[in-house]
Amino acid sequence: MEVNHFILALISLSCLFSVSANAPPPLSNASSPASSELYDMIEVMSESPSPFAFDGTTLESIDDLLSILPGGVDPALQQICGNTDHPVECIIATMPFLDENAPIEPLFVLKAGIKAMDNQTKNALAEVTKLSMDPTTPKTIVPILQTCIDVYNSILNSDQKSLEAISNHNLVQLSTELGASVENVLGCDNAFKQVKLESPMKDMDAMLANIISNTLTIGVDMVHF
Repeated sequence: MEVNHFILALISLSCLFSVSANAPPPLSNASSPASSELYDMIEVMSESPSPFAFDGTTLESIDDLLSILPGGVDPALQQICGNTDHPVECIIATMPFLDENAPIEPLFVLKAGIKAMDNQTKNALAEVTKLSMDPTTPKTIVPILQTCIDVYNSILNSDQKSLEAISNHNLVQLSTELGASVENVLGCDNAFKQVKLESPMKDMDAMLANIISNTLTIGVDMVHF
C-alpha cells in the first residue's frame, strides 16, 4: 500500500519521541507540519462518524487506525492504548515518558500517562498564568482564569498522590485521585461557560481530559497490584 500523508506524519512525529523524557516536547505544541497534520487528524476523527476516510483510506474502527501506525510504535503499547477511549492520544502522550529500559506493560504505561498529565497540566498552568497577568486581559476575566489556575494546581496535586498510590500499591487511592482529575479538568471550561464565553484553554483542556481519561482506564482496568 502506498504510504499516505498521515503515516508520514506519524513517522515524523515518532522521531520526535527520541528526545529525552527529561525535556519532552509539549503536547500542546503543534507548530511543526507533522504535528499539525496529526493533531488535525485527531480533531477531525474525533468529530466524524465512523467510518472515517482519510487520504483514500477508509478507517472503519480504531483498530484500523492502529494497524497503520508506523513500526516504531511498540505493538504492546498499541494494544494497551487500543483499549482506551482515545488510543492515538494515548500513544502520543505516553511515548516521551516511557522508560526505554522498562517493559511495555500497563503499570509502566500508567506511570508514563501520569507524567504526561503532569506535563500537559504544567503547560496549561503556564499559559493561563500568562493570560491572567497580561495587562490587556479584561479584569472581569481574571477571576475566571484564577479558577483555571486552581483547577490545574489540583490536578498537579492529584498527579503526585497518584504516583504515591502506585508506590504503595493502593488501587483505591489511585482510582480516587484519577477520578478527581476527571472531574477537575472540566472546571476551567465550565467557569467560562457560566458567563457564556469560550475558554481560551479549551484545546489544551481537551487534550488533558483525554490523557486523564486514558490514564484512568489503564489504572483501573489493566493494572493489578
